[in-house]
Amino acid sequence: MSTPAPSSPSGPPSAALQLPVTGMTCASCVRRVEKSLKAVPGVQQASVNLATESATVRGDTSLDLSALTAAVRRAGFDVATADTTLQVTGMTCASCVGRVEKALLKVPGVLAASVNLATERATVQALGTVPVATLVAAIERAGYQAEDLAAAAGAPAPTRRRLPEWWPVGLAALLTLPLVAPMLLMPFGLHLMPSPWLQLLLATPVQFGLGWRFYRGGWHALRAGGGNMDTLVALGTSAAYGLSLYLMLEHGSHAGAPHLYFEASAAVITLVMLGKWLESRAKRQTTDAIRALNALRPALARVLRDGIEQELPVDRVRVGDQVSVRPGERVPVDGVVSAGRSHVDESMITGESLPVAKSVGDRVTGGAINAEGALTLTTAAVGAETTLARIIRLVESAQAGKAPIQRLVDQVAAVFVPVVLVIAVLTVAGWMLQGAGWETALVHAVAVLVIACPCALGLATPTAIMVGTGAAARHGILIKDAQALELAHRVDTIVFDKTGTLTEGRPTVVALLPAPGHTDHEVLALAAALQRDSTHPLAHAVMQRARDQGLDLPQALEARALAGRGLQARVGEQMLLFGSSRLLQEQGLSPGTLAPAATTLEDEGRTLSWLMRAAPESGAGAELLGLLAFGDALKPSALVAVARLHARGHRTVMLTGDNAGSARAVGAALGLSEVRAQVLPADKARIVAELRAAGRVVAMVGDGINDAPALAAADVGIAMSTGTDVAMETAGITLMRGDPGLVADALDVSRRTVAKIRQNLFWAFAYNVIGIPLAALGGLSPVIAGAAMAFSSVSVVGNALLLRRWKPGHPSGR
Repeated sequence: MSTPAPSSPSGPPSAALQLPVTGMTCASCVRRVEKSLKAVPGVQQASVNLATESATVRGDTSLDLSALTAAVRRAGFDVATADTTLQVTGMTCASCVGRVEKALLKVPGVLAASVNLATERATVQALGTVPVATLVAAIERAGYQAEDLAAAAGAPAPTRRRLPEWWPVGLAALLTLPLVAPMLLMPFGLHLMPSPWLQLLLATPVQFGLGWRFYRGGWHALRAGGGNMDTLVALGTSAAYGLSLYLMLEHGSHAGAPHLYFEASAAVITLVMLGKWLESRAKRQTTDAIRALNALRPALARVLRDGIEQELPVDRVRVGDQVSVRPGERVPVDGVVSAGRSHVDESMITGESLPVAKSVGDRVTGGAINAEGALTLTTAAVGAETTLARIIRLVESAQAGKAPIQRLVDQVAAVFVPVVLVIAVLTVAGWMLQGAGWETALVHAVAVLVIACPCALGLATPTAIMVGTGAAARHGILIKDAQALELAHRVDTIVFDKTGTLTEGRPTVVALLPAPGHTDHEVLALAAALQRDSTHPLAHAVMQRARDQGLDLPQALEARALAGRGLQARVGEQMLLFGSSRLLQEQGLSPGTLAPAATTLEDEGRTLSWLMRAAPESGAGAELLGLLAFGDALKPSALVAVARLHARGHRTVMLTGDNAGSARAVGAALGLSEVRAQVLPADKARIVAELRAAGRVVAMVGDGINDAPALAAADVGIAMSTGTDVAMETAGITLMRGDPGLVADALDVSRRTVAKIRQNLFWAFAYNVIGIPLAALGGLSPVIAGAAMAFSSVSVVGNALLLRRWKPGHPSGR
């Protein structure tokens, strides 16, 4: 937290910040943190307390919390932070978004704040010592209401009966209709204008009753030092109402009385309310994907405990529990099938249209629907750790985020309302200088105020992102953040890992060749002993072959992975190595009599692994014990996936640690643009960086731990969910099934979403760039201007909703 610190009469004002520091263990840690903090510009004093795990920093008022946090992290420790999501009500336009963000960023201890107008949520990253109540209070001081979503989730739903949301709009329309009806009937020669006093009677409750929300919002904005849509509507309609009241009192109700503008003030308020109601209805549709995913969560699970089946709330199920799932029921937890066989419909989670066969040992995802067979599952994950919960978090995170293009909108929104007010004043002055009466000048200024569309600007980007990420999620494509969504449409080069990405990732041993003096059984037993605890696909293939032959495996000790080359371990008195041709060369060995067979296998596209005895420390030479060759089938969709990317003009590159022959065979079968073999994990990231340095926009597609550096180095990382958690956490996009065809679909949904963002921003700017000058020049009446303003927001949201119709182009993604 930050508190004002006393300053000397002659010195500059100072401030104190308290940071919760984690990871310290001793006095040397304290000194290291203090030294790092004192190096930050503006810091006058830094004191770290090991017992309370906190750092107190004093300095001038320009102290940068982000810089202090970075200093602690450079010292090798961390600052405890917490992410809070708040529901914000009362925002009406992009100006409101900027004001709420500024209010939150002024709270001492807040590191970052992002507000989304479409979801009406604020995401705040702050020091763990900042109370949520402080954040809520800051938003309320800015003139809005806020609620902690985490606390609200546990609160009981209100039971009181509420009026339908449309009733204010309906009442406003009922009161306004007699005022605007004469305008509609006038072209037919009917003059039925109500008396001035009746007009006043009808317009007043609309202006100050139903329209009070605009006064309240405008007043809060004014108190916070700015303006918003409410300000413009309140000023514009008040001017029209006040002018009408003045004219009525000045000229009375005789036949020669001038035209009154009560219908303009009432109609503008009614149209704006109608627009906001339609907008809120449309915005609810943008969150359909989240609601659909939440609906997949069953409330109860049938748990077997002590041999007795009992129904329990899902939040009481524990990892390791046996859960029974009957035919037709929704799976309540993530688990592994321990008994039974069935087909499971996972379409809402993976986008796969056909049910997937499940039997003992297979993983089943919570939220899927069990088909014809009864299943018993061993619970593997519950609550926030389930796949479904993680999917929902990813989608919510993407929908709450801001695309880089939003920065331009935020800059415009910051000055939008003041500029419109200046234009309104200039409109009055301009018309007065042209000799028009002040009544005419004021009416045109009212039109300027009410046609301004800050709402459309604020909604243009977030609504498109919400609908786009939701549509992608329904078809098995999870987009983690808005930046990945915006960058993906510019990708021109796609880099693929081979094993598990383009191939099935389930290799089998297709050849086993012992070196002279050794036997098949010896080579297989030693190779399996080395890989007993490995999770690598090749290790699974070796272990399966050893199990099939019923071999007794010796004990391997001191096992160690050799990055990108293989592994080594001690068996008895000998140090054994098992790995690639690169590892063979590093040991100074040649294939010898196995060379012809190795060349033939490589040409067939097989992956080779060599079993070697390392040279002992005494200096005697290393020895080749044998060769294992593996085959891994290409994924059925890989050829179509690459062809689709080439048809769109993308360049495709495959990086693999495999041998050149195997890589060439896969590259030729798929028609890849470029193939690079025998690539170490660190080299994958370097090659991706080289492609980017050459001006390419690169997407990296992978599924393994060794792909994580390359996924992070790419402009856009795309991970297969069939791979490791590390790959998925690093990537910006996750494909919920191991189908490379989804890569083109991910790029396509990005392209379409960005197109919608640009369309929305074009129309949002066009409404203002065309409408405001037109109103200032007298080309629009206040009523028409109000209608255009209301229509602008609805049209932007409606255009974004067209993304819901997006369907993947790949045949398997129906």
